[in-house]
Amino acid sequence: MIKGIFETHINVSDFERSARFYERLPGVTLLHYDAQRKSRFYWIGEPGTSMLGIRENYPSPLVQRQHFAFTTDVEQLHNAATELAGLGITAQNFHGEPVQHAGELIVFPFMPAVSIYFDDPDGHSLELIAMLSHSARPEQPLMTWDEWESLQQQG
Repeated sequence: MIKGIFETHINVSDFERSARFYERLPGVTLLHYDAQRKSRFYWIGEPGTSMLGIRENYPSPLVQRQHFAFTTDVEQLHNAATELAGLGITAQNFHGEPVQHAGELIVFPFMPAVSIYFDDPDGHSLELIAMLSHSARPEQPLMTWDEWESLQQQG
């Protein structure tokens, strides 16, 4: 019955500021703007597959930190820290450490997947995550991408 998550909505403190942030991200396309409700809706990736909504002060002026992840390709993650820095966005790994290159990203062996994190203007935690083509290794702890690649070469 359930095949995935189609949409996510977040409360923001200033929807114009948040709109400027999200509209700079590659793969985010404005779908609908509702000035009266101070909200915008975006296609994430290919139109019709997933949607993000931002709305100012809804349901209240309190903005609670949320987390969500955008799907991406492994190849995209190789340059993600540099691309985000070019947008004035600081990238971090899962442990909250600043990331300079892809090898510092953290792999989740139980999936396996690798990801990079960054915050929006309200402090919402955003993630770019890519599934890896290797077999899952749930017995392994979280590790850097460099460590994961070394482990894969060892067999």
